[in-house]
Amino acid sequence: MEHLLSTRIKTFRERLELSQAELARAAGLDVSLVQGIEDEQVYPALGVLVKLSRALGQRLGTFMDDQFRADPLVVRKDDRKEELAPHKGDVPAPYRYFPLGRGKTDRHMEPFFIRIDPHQEDAPSSHEGEEFIIVISGTVLLRYGQRTETLAPGDSTYYNSIMPHSVSAAGDVPAEIYAVVFQPF
Repeated sequence: MEHLLSTRIKTFRERLELSQAELARAAGLDVSLVQGIEDEQVYPALGVLVKLSRALGQRLGTFMDDQFRADPLVVRKDDRKEELAPHKGDVPAPYRYFPLGRGKTDRHMEPFFIRIDPHQEDAPSSHEGEEFIIVISGTVLLRYGQRTETLAPGDSTYYNSIMPHSVSAAGDVPAEIYAVVFQPF
């Protein structure tokens, strides 16, 4: 998946005749991050992918899809595949993403099943759109602007994602969530 993602980002950037610096500026990112992504040295977090997709004029799923499936799209629990495992340099991010909408090419939302490792906190991110999260297991700490909320299994949250936010596992055990990201086009 890493090779496919980096190739797609580079391909769309080149089609728009943008340099890496121009793409970084349009996405509000550091040029070294864009270089690292295209060189397969860094696997971007979801918030970074959202910013890149917006700057490239593409929906988020463009970077993850490689096949079409007719409606209704059904993803069986045993068939989920981890496809996004972001890294920051040599340090793995605390999130393990399992996309649930892959193959539905006309979608406007990005649904995910996500495992969050404990004892690691990701830096807050922000991007246009909205997010909906429901906790399945473990305890989740949501930081939204200056506010902090603790979410237990069965709790949910829905927020505008333009506000800096982060989601992490609270305590010593992993957490599992379903998340839906809406990104206006």
